[in-house]
Amino acid sequence: MTAGPAPRPVIVVMGVSGSGKSTVGGLLAERLGVEYAEADDFHPAANIAKMAAGHPLDDADRAPWLDAIAAWVADRGDRGGVVSCSALRRRYRERLRAAAPGVFFLHLDGPQELIAARLAARMQHFMPPGLLDSQFEALEPLASDEAGAVVQIDGGSQQVAERALAAVPH
Repeated sequence: MTAGPAPRPVIVVMGVSGSGKSTVGGLLAERLGVEYAEADDFHPAANIAKMAAGHPLDDADRAPWLDAIAAWVADRGDRGGVVSCSALRRRYRERLRAAAPGVFFLHLDGPQELIAARLAARMQHFMPPGLLDSQFEALEPLASDEAGAVVQIDGGSQQVAERALAAVPH
């Protein structure tokens, strides 16, 4: 009896707004041959309106969003997939991990000044640059007991995607 293809990983590309989650996540999914999902698409309209008005989300706001992402992650099975999600706090990552214990987190990390400049240049996005400080304050980096890797975001998106691909177990 021959074994079937190895299961593909389910990856959460995490980090603060402006770190490149959507761009790198899309490139990574393409290179791995798996589906990509954009975390922003899982937000209820009320969350988007709140952030657009310059107010950070609280845990109650995030709960249905995290649950929707967790359902997507759990549904990937052996097909794998890549989803962007800030996943700033460990308890958020644990909520996602509860849905799919083998999920791997890729933390896109870089200096706040670089990310602030990216946010300032970004057009047509609901997340105002003024909320970046609150994101850095909320960020709990991956702990040594969490399945994941930190990828530095300096350089172009292709270079960061290559680093991300190298960090993913496959």
